[in-house]
Amino acid sequence: METLLQSIGGTALGLLGAALAALLAGIGSAKGTGMTGQAGAGLVSEDPSKSGKVMILQVIPGTQGLYGFVIFFLAFMKVSGAGAALTVEQGMQVINACLPIAVGGLLSAIAQGKVAVASINILAKKPDDWAKGMIMCIVVEFYAILCLLASFLMLNSITL
Repeated sequence: METLLQSIGGTALGLLGAALAALLAGIGSAKGTGMTGQAGAGLVSEDPSKSGKVMILQVIPGTQGLYGFVIFFLAFMKVSGAGAALTVEQGMQVINACLPIAVGGLLSAIAQGKVAVASINILAKKPDDWAKGMIMCIVVEFYAILCLLASFLMLNSITL
């Protein structure tokens, strides 16, 4: 296994970690915003006046993709600004630092999308209570922010 990792190289491993942060968090956000958009389209076709509130609910699961891109950018800058090729150990540190937002972003965006879909149902049936659904979405957001923070702190602790 060590020979395989040596042949890949630390820089490539670090770039893989950066790519995973953007890719997985982006996939989660695409899934979350997509299912929310599908649910919202049905409501907006019945009541166009609710399109602004539907759009707010749809945007919320998209933040994880943004968080993943932020970590991608920071990891990419760290790897590309290292000056020399990273060791395998350093590359693995970058991958490990990117994993919280990669996996956490993927899973929390999908979960948040499900909550946002349910919140659209609240908006459809009890429009005055739609903010309660937003609060439920924000509870899921808290864990995405923790994943972002974990990745950020881990990346900042790596010395190259």
